[in-house]
Amino acid sequence: MAEHSPRRFTPQAQEALASPVIRQNFRGAMDYLRKARSNAFSDPVEADAVLAKAEAVRRRCLSQLPALLETLEQRCTANGIQVHWAETPAEANAIIRALCQREDAKLVAKGKSMVSEEIGLNEHLAGLGIDCRETDMGEFIVQLDGDRPSHIIMPAIHKNKDEISATFEQHLPNFEATRDVDQLIAAGRQALREKFQAAEVGLTGVNFAVAETGTLCLVENEGNGRMCSTIPRVHIAVTGIEKVVEQLSDIAPLYSALTRSATGQAITTYFNMVSGPRRPGEWDGPEEVHLVLLDNGRSQAFADDELRQTLQCIRCGACMNHCPVYGRIGGHAYGTVYPGPIGKIISPHLLGLDDAGELPTASSLCGACGEVCPVGIPIPALLQRLRVEAKHGASAGHPPLKGQGAKANRLEALAMKGFAWLARHPRCYRAGTWLARRLAPFYPRRLGAWGQCRVTPKPAPKPLSQLLKEQRRV
Repeated sequence: MAEHSPRRFTPQAQEALASPVIRQNFRGAMDYLRKARSNAFSDPVEADAVLAKAEAVRRRCLSQLPALLETLEQRCTANGIQVHWAETPAEANAIIRALCQREDAKLVAKGKSMVSEEIGLNEHLAGLGIDCRETDMGEFIVQLDGDRPSHIIMPAIHKNKDEISATFEQHLPNFEATRDVDQLIAAGRQALREKFQAAEVGLTGVNFAVAETGTLCLVENEGNGRMCSTIPRVHIAVTGIEKVVEQLSDIAPLYSALTRSATGQAITTYFNMVSGPRRPGEWDGPEEVHLVLLDNGRSQAFADDELRQTLQCIRCGACMNHCPVYGRIGGHAYGTVYPGPIGKIISPHLLGLDDAGELPTASSLCGACGEVCPVGIPIPALLQRLRVEAKHGASAGHPPLKGQGAKANRLEALAMKGFAWLARHPRCYRAGTWLARRLAPFYPRRLGAWGQCRVTPKPAPKPLSQLLKEQRRV
């Protein structure tokens, strides 16, 4: 697969739009997920209560983030979980590499973890001769193809049954082509079962880390997360620093909002709570548990009162499922680990606006993403803020963000200054619009078509009652 980059968003989007298979695959998937979420929140009063509670929890916990992280470390350490801090992806990879090499690991069984994608862990370990094997079914499929996830919840959503069957036929021994979903899943599980038994190290993500009890919570449907966190001798959990919550009671509203927003489920098949390594007398579980807490630009977002709202995200993917842009081009076109609306506001903190500055403009600002966000992130407003900073630099009173002003365009700035001058001089503005209409026949074809479709709407007719009142006044 060709390497994608956020710097090449426009040609990548055009390539995706030209593919009828991608358009068809995503259209069917998005329709299904939107309907599932709608059904899960069928009672608007109850839905408002659940989402308001989830948003309040995330806001409260983020406001106390530094203190909660210290408490989390203390509680985890008391439980026997070894806590590691990483400021950059390189530091996170170095910590995990050292743990794997200490175990002389040749195989790591990895559950679903977007942070591991963020730091490029698979590629890093592969360079050391360590096979970091994905065990989430969607991640497993794209890994076999040498592909990348295109959705944060359903990594292989861009593939249909025929494509998955062809992948299995190429990579799995004795597999016979089929379009039967149950047979495809069974074949994948059979191939993965051996990996769980052979892995020296298991690695997972973390959905919520509870400071009060030092508990790591993992939400999943397939059981692979539980296998990765219990069968290997060493369990490594890796997550961003924003995932900490204050109390165990905070989990229930977040869990309800997450599962219903993501897949329309009232509850997932598995909810794992890891509070430490195997205790004396216990029959299963890892002998060591390690927690790697990654910053990677999150502190920068936290320092800004407005952009801090980005960190409220619980990775449900609802904004993607309702985005008209993502639904037509898919996730790969963005060239980032986190695609769609949430990726457009997260990626500038991870990569800088010099790399990701084009992404905030890839939105119609229809507002659907903000409406369906279960934790109330004002995504459209943050997109507008990032658009301004990508072109004009830091906003007054706000902390600096890497790459501010990197997308400045002198010609565009000059054109806007010219328009601003015209807008302040009505006679010149009217003369300019008169001239523009007269020159319409000479416009390039595409620009001419654009103008023909945009005519000044006629005012709506006045109601009869209003006309009668006006006549009486006369």
